[in-house]
Amino acid sequence: MSESRGPLAGVRVVEFVGVGPGPFAAMWLADMGAEVVRIDRPGQRWNQTRGDILNRGRRSMALDLKKDGAAEVALRMVESADVLLEGFRPGVMERLGLGPDVCLERNPRLVYGRITGWGQDGPNRNLAGHDINYIAATGLLGTIGDQGKRTGSAS
Repeated sequence: MSESRGPLAGVRVVEFVGVGPGPFAAMWLADMGAEVVRIDRPGQRWNQTRGDILNRGRRSMALDLKKDGAAEVALRMVESADVLLEGFRPGVMERLGLGPDVCLERNPRLVYGRITGWGQDGPNRNLAGHDINYIAATGLLGTIGDQGKRTGSAS
């Protein structure tokens, strides 16, 4: 990779593979000059020639986090990182030995970013969350559309 430029030049980010907002946030950080390294699952490494725009601007490595010693490899990366991004369901990083307590013990200045739909606790914590879910849960979705017209049915 060429030398980073931008307001985040010199910032190091470790991104754990995910979908949706995690890769989007990592793309933005890379676009602003951060050095982002994505940890992918073996066999699912993205192909730079495929043109997946959300994966632009960063390197990747495959690491089976369920294998012995893999957490230690990731922790060595975390030691020199400024930011960690993960979007797993609650408790997954802890089961892998990579939860905030462990990572912050290795690197107290680390910004540990968790991207979840409904947070780490509460009744919806294990549910996937998307914009439409949040809008519906607030009641806002019911206010959208033409008053008096049926919605959601084919004519």
